[in-house]
Order: sequence, then structure tokens, then C-alpha cells
Amino acid sequence: MLGLVATAAVAGCQTPVSSPVVRLQRQVNYGDNKATELVTNEFGSTDLQMIAEKMVGSLLESGIFQGRPTVTISQVKNKTSEYIDTTNVMNSIQTQLVKSGKVRFTRSIQEMQQGVDELNRQAQSGLYKQGTAAKVGGMTAAKYMLEGELTSIVKQNANTKDVFYKFTLKMFDVSEGTIEWAEEKEIRKTTKR
Repeated sequence: MLGLVATAAVAGCQTPVSSPVVRLQRQVNYGDNKATELVTNEFGSTDLQMIAEKMVGSLLESGIFQGRPTVTISQVKNKTSEYIDTTNVMNSIQTQLVKSGKVRFTRSIQEMQQGVDELNRQAQSGLYKQGTAAKVGGMTAAKYMLEGELTSIVKQNANTKDVFYKFTLKMFDVSEGTIEWAEEKEIRKTTKR
């Protein structure tokens, strides 16, 4: 009987723990990822897609990819006043070029350390079967390097804001240091109040 009273007393002291339920009254819909996005005049998904399409089309039409050469990506400098993930732009260009089957990519400068670490791990750890581990000195060097920049000019007055973007991409021959291809894409976005 005493145990029953003690259990009841302990149970009576405990307060039930409940989590608050947060319900947001928003409707979320999937949109067409190819539709023109004009939420603001800042750099957006439509701009990225237009740039990638222009660069890939120009590169493939140039005829420079004879014999499926190797290319690496340097960097795209963001010279705008906005934060823009320029890696995203280059990833779209690289993906479309790889899908074309006309070019191969080596690791970019930013990705190289991961490749070196994996190569060293396989070659020096002693964990892998003889003949299956990657060997030092087998990487393919890039014949070409893509390098670019994104700039903007912003003008505004009391009624209008005009943003002009220019994306420039160049492909250099690594051995010769010569520009073998170059292209630009210009985008203007205007907002009126």
C-alpha cells in the first residue's frame, strides 16, 4: 500500500512534457526550373541558365574540342557587389560539356588536394590488393584551362534601378599560355518603382 502511495505521489509531481506544434500557413508549389525568374533584379537562376547555355553553345560550335581534350577549371572571379556563387555557374557549364561527350575534365585547382589525398591513401596505406591501388604519376594533365569573371554595373535613381551583368569566360592553352577561345554574355535587368 505504501509503495502504491509513493508511486502516485511521484506521478503527481511530474508535469507532462509537450512540444509546441508550429504550423505555418504557407502554400509551397514546385515551379518550372526553366521558367524565367524575375523576383528581383539581383543575379538569379535564369541568369545562371542563360550564361551556361551561351558558353556551352559557343564552346561546342568553336570546334576546339577535337580529339576530346582535357580541360580544367580555374576560377570565376565575382567582381559584382552581390554574393554570387560562381562555382555554381561553372558546375552547370562543366556538366553540360561532359554530357556532350566532346571533352574531359581534370580536377580543378580547388579539387586537386582531395585527389592527391586519395592517391596517397591508396598508394601508401598498404590496405589495397597489389595492382588495384592508384599509382602516383598517372593523372592526366589538362590541355586547356577555363577562367572567367562576372562583373556588374548598377545605376539607380528615385524611380529606376538598372543592373547590367557581364560574364566573360576564356579558355587558355596551358602549354602555350594563349587564349584559344573567349565568349561573353551580357544581361540587363531593370526595376521600376
